[in-house]
Amino acid sequence: MKIGFVLDDSLDKTDGVQQYVTTLGAWFTHEGHDVHYLVGHTERRDLPNIHSLSRNVQAHFNQNRMSTPLPVSTRKVKALLAQEEFDVLHVQMPYSPFMAAKIIKNAPKDAAIIGTFHILPYSRLESVATRTLALILRRSRKRFDTVVSVSAPAATFARKKFKVKSQVVPNAVPVAHFQTGKKIRKYDNGKLNIVYLGRLVERKGCRYFLEAIQLLHEQNLLHTVRVIIAGKGPEEAKLKKFVDDRRLGKSVIFLGYITEEEKPNLLASADIAVMPSTGGESFGIVLIEAMAAGADVVIAGNNKGYRSVMAGHKEQIISPADTKAFAKMLKHFIINANARKRAKKWQTVHVHDFDVRIVGKKLLHIYKDALRNKV
Repeated sequence: MKIGFVLDDSLDKTDGVQQYVTTLGAWFTHEGHDVHYLVGHTERRDLPNIHSLSRNVQAHFNQNRMSTPLPVSTRKVKALLAQEEFDVLHVQMPYSPFMAAKIIKNAPKDAAIIGTFHILPYSRLESVATRTLALILRRSRKRFDTVVSVSAPAATFARKKFKVKSQVVPNAVPVAHFQTGKKIRKYDNGKLNIVYLGRLVERKGCRYFLEAIQLLHEQNLLHTVRVIIAGKGPEEAKLKKFVDDRRLGKSVIFLGYITEEEKPNLLASADIAVMPSTGGESFGIVLIEAMAAGADVVIAGNNKGYRSVMAGHKEQIISPADTKAFAKMLKHFIINANARKRAKKWQTVHVHDFDVRIVGKKLLHIYKDALRNKV
């Protein structure tokens, strides 16, 4: 089967949608399929069959950096589609009228058009923007054979704002890859490691996490604890100043940006992994990655996307702005080894629902059903 993943953004980044595309693409390739990537401006060359179709401009959405394409030549799109003769075009949604919509419009009638809906807006402004985009794209949406959403909240948003019905097929994580993670030696010295991994932007909640850590410091509960902050972003300087002003420097380490290659080992080193995002999450790949890598406890922020990943497992969901409750949950898992063992036991079973081998097979069935209906 020849599969073309369509993404208006660049593949040079490692955000959630890019991870979705590359993780599935690698697995489909391993299974013998011919996978191509029809993307915005991309310089990476470690993947085969990258078709960089546009020049892109930088934009911000949901406090994330992204790029959106400038108008793509229709002639260029038609030539590529005629040359490759894709069986399936798998479009990441929402999409741009300047690139993906042109691919959809010019796709051959016998190609299956599958969509995956990814987003859940963080603010009212972003919600209004997506509603406007839905109106612009209403004609091209008729070409889709099937749409899936990465979570129930994303499916609800797609239905309400885009009038798109979709079934839930979660994000895929290469569980076996993350299971190869090993504890980093310098962090394996008897101290309990609490790891935050994520962009340092307001909605990801790192400031709330550090406020809870400060409260534990005041209670003299950090002498056996190491706090590791991994990530970069516009809030970095403010967070470092917070740590310095409150004399938390002996307990808190800032690692900066962590590569995808370093991620499994860092997460494997976590006794407690904390992802306290306040909103704007349609899923939560990093939660599954932490579980797969063997973090004893994964604590998730109380937002729709993360709750869907945690399957309502309230023992590990926190409202980040409630500093006392946040500190209490952290204290519970710091002092209670049995609680950590129970959490890890649940996570070890739960994580397999998101394994790329499971999710990939579901999507292949969807592709094949769509193609059969074309006959």
